[in-house]
Amino acid sequence: MPEPGDPRKTPQGVPYADLKHIVNADGLHLFCRYWEPEAQPRALVYVAHGAGEHSGPYDEIALRLKELSLLVFAHDHVGHGQSEGDRMIIKDFQVYVRDSLQHIDLMKAQHPSLPVFILGHSMGGAISILTASERANDFAGVVLISPLVQMNPDSATPFKLKHNASVDSYNMTPLNYHGGLRVSFAMQLMGAVERIQRVIPAIAWPFLLLQGDTDNADKKLKVQEGAILHPLASKKKKSLPLEPYHALHHELPEVSESVLKELTSWFNRATVHLPNKNPRLHPLYPASARQSPLGSTHCTQPQLYKAPRLHPLYPASAPTKPPRLHPLYPASALQSPLGSTHCTQPQPDKAP
Repeated sequence: MPEPGDPRKTPQGVPYADLKHIVNADGLHLFCRYWEPEAQPRALVYVAHGAGEHSGPYDEIALRLKELSLLVFAHDHVGHGQSEGDRMIIKDFQVYVRDSLQHIDLMKAQHPSLPVFILGHSMGGAISILTASERANDFAGVVLISPLVQMNPDSATPFKLKHNASVDSYNMTPLNYHGGLRVSFAMQLMGAVERIQRVIPAIAWPFLLLQGDTDNADKKLKVQEGAILHPLASKKKKSLPLEPYHALHHELPEVSESVLKELTSWFNRATVHLPNKNPRLHPLYPASARQSPLGSTHCTQPQLYKAPRLHPLYPASAPTKPPRLHPLYPASALQSPLGSTHCTQPQPDKAP
């Protein structure tokens, strides 16, 4: 713990005062990430990462959802990444759920009218299920990528990948955990799995389940990753081809791209009833225009701009309607003999 008066710093030595963060109920600082769309956000999406990793690798997913005008946010769980706490040690799995609800509540307070979605991978999938189950009416839907719903050492970690490039990238990232699975941590995972098996029959919120087909050597893994959810998932479950392993979003390009397309397609359908992604712009200005001449980009219906009706004796370029001229003078005359171009009615010339 830091000395009194010392600024709190990440495990990497960066002051939290320089970083976006929240402080949980135990007084620990949790590093946060936010991907905010340029347009008004249409919904909130909380991302729960897996065991041993951190929220950074979800940048590509978040950017895709940001393009849909969704505000994506995440934090590094206690004992992970740039958050405080002993590495991969947790006194109670409920701490992950509690911190997730705290972060979600903070964002809902800033955007009270927006629906909330959760996206979780592996252990983050378990956190997502338990978080959404605690407040079923608070969430519009949940996306689960290879969620941990039964105990299996492989499915609790992000290490199992199909290609060496992602494995090397994981091993070279200092924010990831590179030690072994602690017995105390495994016990907490087992307790979480038991809770998940109890709550699954009551699940009513919409969800998308993404998991990979596996080769013969990993048939057991296929059964254990989300197997309990299969009867509920029905057509909502999506099993991807190409035999990917566990971390689908970090797989070979063709696999990860399939995952991203499935995610964006599901979120598009789930948010189709929400307001348009961008405000309607003034019809005389291109979509890139920020404001109409009146200073607003909003209009309830497209309005055609109507130019003021011009005097028939003057060309369309005339800025204003000209004064009515004396009938005895041509249209080019600027003034009558009395010094005025105005007359209420044409008057015939009367001889003296």
